[in-house]
Amino acid sequence: MNYKSIKHPFKHKLSFGQRAADRLTGFAGSWFFISSLLIFIGLWILTNVLLLRINSSWDSYPFILLNLGLSCLAALQAPIILMSQNRGAQRDRLRAEYDYKVNVKAEKEIEDMQKDLEEIKILIRTNKKLIKKRGVKK
Repeated sequence: MNYKSIKHPFKHKLSFGQRAADRLTGFAGSWFFISSLLIFIGLWILTNVLLLRINSSWDSYPFILLNLGLSCLAALQAPIILMSQNRGAQRDRLRAEYDYKVNVKAEKEIEDMQKDLEEIKILIRTNKKLIKKRGVKK
């Protein structure tokens, strides 16, 4: 394994579908989306209840059309969210592998530095012995 050039795992380009899934998942998981959906549902129900009073509502209670729309939304969102989560898991695996390679490289460098330090200590001891033999004082 070449420790000098560990490549970063996230340098590849995402496909259009992957980018779209990530964006849609990010949007669908936001408070803006949740509050917008609640406002839309509330307005839908309120409008139909008010129109029911004048006998012209397009989706009267139990709001079958609204249920159909929400079911379709859930049916489309679920696989898109799963695709995004699968990519997240793949990204996590790549990150773990990258971290492992970096840690192995760091461990190798630390071992090399420890060997160098031990050699320096041996040279210092040798120099001290030579100095004592020659009788040089500090």
